[in-house]
Order: sequence, then C-alpha cells, then structure tokens
Amino acid sequence: MRRLLLTLLAAAALAPSAVYAQTAAAVAADMPNAAPTRVVVQVSEADPARWNLVLNNVKNLQDELGADKVTVEIVAYGPGIGMLKFDAPTNSRVSEAIKAGVAVQACENTMRNQKLERADMHPNVTYVPAGVVQIIRRQQAGWAYLRP
Repeated sequence: MRRLLLTLLAAAALAPSAVYAQTAAAVAADMPNAAPTRVVVQVSEADPARWNLVLNNVKNLQDELGADKVTVEIVAYGPGIGMLKFDAPTNSRVSEAIKAGVAVQACENTMRNQKLERADMHPNVTYVPAGVVQIIRRQQAGWAYLRP
C-alpha cells in the first residue's frame, strides 16, 4: 500500500511537467503558422540609461525569439534623438544593434527643429519624416509597441 501511495504521489508530481511539455510542444508546432514578430520601440528621452535599457530589451527579444524571427525598429524623436548623434555615449551600442539587424531610425522633424544634419548623426541610422507617425503606422499595421 505504501509503495502504491509513493508511486501515485510521484506520478502526481510529474504530471504538471508532462502537461507543460505537451503544451509547449503544441505551441511550438503552431509557431510556423504564427504571424511574424514585429516590434517598434519608441525612444524620446535623452537619457543614456534609458537608451541602454532599450538596447538591452531589443537584444533580449532577439536572443529569446531568434534574431531572424523578429523585426525591430527603434524610432528616436524629441530629446531621444541626441543619443543618435555621432559622438553620443551610446554610439557603440547603437552600432551593435544595427549590426544585429535592428533598424534605428531618426525623426527628420526633430532633426530640423534641433538644427541637426545627417552629418551630425550616427552613420548607419536611417531616417523617417516624422517619428510619431512612423510609430502610429507600425501599430496600425499590427506591430507590437514597446516603450521601456
């Protein structure tokens, strides 16, 4: 009787992990049919710590989902555009993100208002006419929105 009780207890303890494994396998089987993961990230603060948080979040997304399975755009406008200047303290991290396939975009409206030229900016950023419009369009197209 004691042996039966121990066997039943052991089976009950393993049951949740077996259910989890079956659920995880079912989810993984459905993943090929899932919509691609697309994320637009807003940065509108001039804080290097905020930029580092954004870049950490983006790297975590790529690590967890697979860099080839997630499309990420970082859109910088307002004070946040300062971290995309050629001499910004976040320059090397921005370079790493771009090299990893992240689109880092500067708002041309902000650049005009701050009297910035493309020559002032990180050489590999891309440009959008209006950062807020870019974010709205991405959300309308079904992209996830992240603002760390």
